[in-house]
Amino acid sequence: MGTVLEGSEIAAVGNDRTAFNLAVWDKVIADSEFARMPYRFETDEHGQIIMSPPPAPDHGNKQGEIAFLLRSLSPEGRTITECPISTGKGVKAADVAWCSEQVWRESKGKSCLVSAPEVCVEVISPSNSPGEIEEKVSLYFEAGAREVWLCSSEGKMEFFKSPDSKLNGSELFPDFPDRIE
Repeated sequence: MGTVLEGSEIAAVGNDRTAFNLAVWDKVIADSEFARMPYRFETDEHGQIIMSPPPAPDHGNKQGEIAFLLRSLSPEGRTITECPISTGKGVKAADVAWCSEQVWRESKGKSCLVSAPEVCVEVISPSNSPGEIEEKVSLYFEAGAREVWLCSSEGKMEFFKSPDSKLNGSELFPDFPDRIE
C-alpha cells in the first residue's frame, strides 16, 4: 500500500517532513470511512496508515488517570489523550501528553502537533512490542519531548529524560506517582 497522498500532493510538500505529515494526517482525519472504524491510527514515514485495535478498558482507565493527575498537577498547560504528533517517522499518537501553552499555540489550527509536547506518555498494551515502544520513545525525544513516561500493564511508571537515560521520577512533575492504580 502506498501513501494516502497523490503525486502532486507529495510534490507540493517537497522534503519538509512536518508538511508531509500534516498533509497525510489532514487527509486521514477528513476521511469519513476512517472515522467509522473502531481502530487507532498512526502513520509511518512513507505516509502509510498503521491501524491497531482499540485498547482494552484497563488501558483507557490508565490513560484517564494519568491525564487527570497531569491536569491536577499543572492546570496552566494542556493535557491531551490520543495526541497526534508529527515525528521523523510519521504521525504517532501518544496515549497521554502534556504541553505548555507555547507548544499548543505553535500547532493551533493544525491536525496534529508539529513538535512533541514536553511530556509524552505511552501506556503499554500486550500488543506493543519492545521495539515499537523504543522507537516511539526515540521519536518523541527527536521531536522535542523533554520527558517520556511509560506505564506498564501493572501501572508501574518509568520516566525518561532521553532514550537511554531513566529518571527516578519526573523532573517536570515531581509529585507524579510512580504507580497508577
